[in-house]
Amino acid sequence: MDFSYNHITACLAEDSEQVIKGKGQNIIPPPEKEPLWKGFLMKFTDPLIIILLIVFVFSVGASLYEYYSLGREAEVLLEPLGVFIALMLATGVGFLFEVKAAHEFDVLNKVKDSRPVKVVRLRRGADGTSKAEVMEIPKSDVVVGDVVRLESGDEVPADGTVLEAIQLKVDESVFTGEMYADKDSKPSENEDTAYPANFLLRGSTVIEGNAFMVATACGTSTEECKCAIKVQEGSDVKTPLDLQLAHLGKSISVISMVIGTVIILARLTYFFLEIADIEGILTDENQMAEAFEYTIRSLMIAVTLVVVAVPEGLPMSITLSLALSMRRMLKENNLVRKLHACETMGAATVICTDKTGTLTKNQMTVMEHQFFGTTPMDLVAQAIAVNSTAEITREADGTVTRIGNPTECALLMWIESQGYDYKALRRASVIRQQKPFSTNTKYMETVTADGHTFLKGASEILLDQCSSIAGDMTREQIFDSLHSYQSKAMRTLGFAIDGVFVGIVGIADPVRDDVAEAIDVCYNHAGVRVIIVTGDTPGTACEIGRQIGLVTDTDTHPAITGSEFAAMTDREARQLLALRGKNAVKVISRARPEDKARLVTLLQRNGEVVAVTGDGTNDAPALSKAHVGLSMGDGTSRAKEASDITIIDNSFSSINKAILWGRSLYQNIRRFILFQTTINVCACFMVLIGAFTGAESPLGVTQMLWVNLIMDTFAAMALSSLPADENVLNAPPRLPKSNIIDVKMALTISLSGCFIFFVLCYVWLYLPHEYFFTVFVCIQFWNIFNARYYNTRDSFIGNLIRLMTNPKSLRGKVSANFLIITLVIIVGQVLMVTYGGKMFEIERALTFDEWKWILIFTSPVLFAPDVVRYFQSK
Repeated sequence: MDFSYNHITACLAEDSEQVIKGKGQNIIPPPEKEPLWKGFLMKFTDPLIIILLIVFVFSVGASLYEYYSLGREAEVLLEPLGVFIALMLATGVGFLFEVKAAHEFDVLNKVKDSRPVKVVRLRRGADGTSKAEVMEIPKSDVVVGDVVRLESGDEVPADGTVLEAIQLKVDESVFTGEMYADKDSKPSENEDTAYPANFLLRGSTVIEGNAFMVATACGTSTEECKCAIKVQEGSDVKTPLDLQLAHLGKSISVISMVIGTVIILARLTYFFLEIADIEGILTDENQMAEAFEYTIRSLMIAVTLVVVAVPEGLPMSITLSLALSMRRMLKENNLVRKLHACETMGAATVICTDKTGTLTKNQMTVMEHQFFGTTPMDLVAQAIAVNSTAEITREADGTVTRIGNPTECALLMWIESQGYDYKALRRASVIRQQKPFSTNTKYMETVTADGHTFLKGASEILLDQCSSIAGDMTREQIFDSLHSYQSKAMRTLGFAIDGVFVGIVGIADPVRDDVAEAIDVCYNHAGVRVIIVTGDTPGTACEIGRQIGLVTDTDTHPAITGSEFAAMTDREARQLLALRGKNAVKVISRARPEDKARLVTLLQRNGEVVAVTGDGTNDAPALSKAHVGLSMGDGTSRAKEASDITIIDNSFSSINKAILWGRSLYQNIRRFILFQTTINVCACFMVLIGAFTGAESPLGVTQMLWVNLIMDTFAAMALSSLPADENVLNAPPRLPKSNIIDVKMALTISLSGCFIFFVLCYVWLYLPHEYFFTVFVCIQFWNIFNARYYNTRDSFIGNLIRLMTNPKSLRGKVSANFLIITLVIIVGQVLMVTYGGKMFEIERALTFDEWKWILIFTSPVLFAPDVVRYFQSK
């Protein structure tokens, strides 16, 4: 650069107070980590965990009363112990999985603040005079007012204004989506840009040219830090599952409390009207003691009902289901950082997606080319190889690294795809003269020893310099082709060899191969809206929208710019975002980070469940605000640390996999709720009968622990092991405010619970009592299959028939893990009844024939409803 450092009159003195105070301040501090103990305690804010805590307190109180006041044996303390174990499993499993995921993400926040930076500062000489010199300092020591020297490959160390520049091009894709932003010392005349042409952003990269800039903001005052601060603000929006479980917990609490109160009032009314003498109670101490004991016993019955009504295994089963899904989603290239993100993706109604690196490959590629007449391809390849300063490197593992101008890299990759070795072509050519591309000439020129002159650059400039055009092409035909390329958001280049204009190419960042199909599945089948939000130009953004099938000719006004969106009031923007179909907004271009974050917030206010995808620093605030943030595997650390899920393979189709698993997981959670609450309804009836007849519970405490804790854990594992159901992608997302137990499910629970209760009453009244525990467990065993086939187009009988007629048709529909776990349940029951003895209050072991008849006797619990399911699926 023809630039004298002494001409920089505003540069800082090396020993100035501003420099001394600013040392080490140009850093963006990482977010303060939450202590592990606090993270663990946060698990206890879950609505169902809170209810379980209340149940634990009630259970402890009731057990202590029975132990100390009624003289019961120490085994009564096993029930609160079981609730405590359920609490620890429900909170501990989720906490451990999230801690493990957090460790995997710790490396994402490491910033290289010690990287050397070249600055121009005044240094005092021995004679007392100051002279401007270029010196290297750590990036963290750059201060406001520093003049920074930038060259190709440098990362911009601070926000700043360009003082002088030559052919400066900067990769701002992590902020605006633009890979190839032209920068100059003069502000841009075009207002339709995210940032002025003379403004450089901390964290962007110089890809071509060199410049001097003056730092105007450092550290926490930079645009990059503003994104980081917005990330740390996070989102206070509850996930749909949290809201549904909170409503379920409240409903269970209210219903159990109401029934418990009714039991107390009914028993006391019966006691005072039919048994006790009110006057005697007031005068006789024995009758008063009897009344007090009866009241305490009624209270204990009510507490027992509350304990029985609350599904202790539900929080644990949900956590277990989320944890297992977390592992299985990793196999589908979805690295889940936060457990609830597994399910929330299934509830997403809108996906706000970045363009560069998410929908596109973030690699400039030759998309179209025309070389005219009989121009030899060997000569074209030589022109491209020699008239370029870019490099392509390949590692042993096949990794390709592009060094230099992205457009030139695209050209080199293209001639290599045509079978040429650009390095061999360069070695075979001797360069006599080379003029680099400049904004003034708008072309690059190279002259070789064999007499060739190669030009590449703006086609209109080259056409004016050339004496002829190869072949029979005309200028009009060439400009028609150029306009066609440009209408598809391509950069265009012309080529001339020895004064003859020989061809043109169109270069663009291509759409990922699987994106169009993935968008079709997501938008047209799964019913999830997709909005492209990018810092790129309106033309490029809309063209990408058309290429992926999102924007169509029938859309009335599919695109707006970030400045237009920012000018709207919240009310106007919400009305615009509420539009559907051909009136819907599908593209927002020239968007700044604050526009993306505001978009997410307004969509959430409209009742949408919002997922955001992105790979750049500019996406981080929106990723953090969203219900689910999805970063790309090769994205920036800011984007990854703000996200809930990282898409390892950068594929939009993996997002559809996340939706598939999320919806399937929600189905499995509902199946477990169906399974457990059916038994809970039956147990509540048993407590009610005991409350008014004085009968003891037919199940011992250790038996109830087996049923409520161990069996529930295995049932949760069995239902979580089911394969994802592809049919869930052919239905719209569930309503965010819907109840997790709908009317149909509530009716199924009530009828099934009543039916099982009457079966158990029959067993208790007419069969030997030693059968009761095993019958109860076998009913639950068969009921797991009812839960498995609930709300599907499948049945147990149908699968048995297919197994005998066409076993291959069951591939992908039957989970071996499900069958193994259900087998473990029944084997465990056999072992318990055979060897459990006094510990599990087993009177005697059952014979083989007794087991056979119990299984046959309880099997209608499955086969009666399954016959209905079978014929409904026909």
